[in-house]
Amino acid sequence: MKPSKIAPLLIAGALIAPAAADAHISLHPNTIPAGAFATLNVRVPGEQEGAYVKKVDMLFPAGFTSVNYENVPGWRTDVVIQKLTTPIQAAGGPVNEQVSQVIWTWTGPLGQVNNNQFINLPLSIAMPSNVAGQALQFKTIQTYSNGQVVHWIDPSLAAEHPAPTVNITPAGGVIEDVAGKEAGPTPEQATVGPASPTHSPATATPNGGASKGLGITALILGALGLVAGLGALASSRGAARSSTRQS
Repeated sequence: MKPSKIAPLLIAGALIAPAAADAHISLHPNTIPAGAFATLNVRVPGEQEGAYVKKVDMLFPAGFTSVNYENVPGWRTDVVIQKLTTPIQAAGGPVNEQVSQVIWTWTGPLGQVNNNQFINLPLSIAMPSNVAGQALQFKTIQTYSNGQVVHWIDPSLAAEHPAPTVNITPAGGVIEDVAGKEAGPTPEQATVGPASPTHSPATATPNGGASKGLGITALILGALGLVAGLGALASSRGAARSSTRQS
């Protein structure tokens, strides 16, 4: 092997990793605040014995006015733009076009995704600002070298081929990758704002006011006990001195 070919092969090895059985095309992170900029990894598994992933065609929901994509070795990326009859009101003014599709096509020789492997195809995008509380679905068609086509378009996350999903939380929240469902959060979670910190049972205080009241009472009782103890000590010393004088 020539030294000049070692670096590209190492890059390809870093981009491709083993995939879990029955994995889905999914988006990571999958919980993003409205209006936030994020790098979105489109995770594409290979699940065909003796075949590799040849093409990934992702349909975008409405409202995405631009997208930047990473130059992934071995893959050509095409962005399809749709003209709008009704402009979108963006921060910089009205926009009369939006992203309709992003299509990745394997051109080789690097980046081949075989069975039991996956690849991340990163996108840099801004979430629409008016979709807080929604679960956005990015319906995707995956084509293999043997002609097999898988439609990742089912709205149910429990389906065999669910659509890749991103949960949009209220603006100003945190970007998260929610575990448990590889395809993203459930639609019910889409109506909830950013997750608040959780506490373990050992540190949780269900009634903070009652806890503080109990603490103050304990301090008062302790102080009263200390005063009583000092008084008793002083009395006993006085009685001891008096008996000594009498003797």
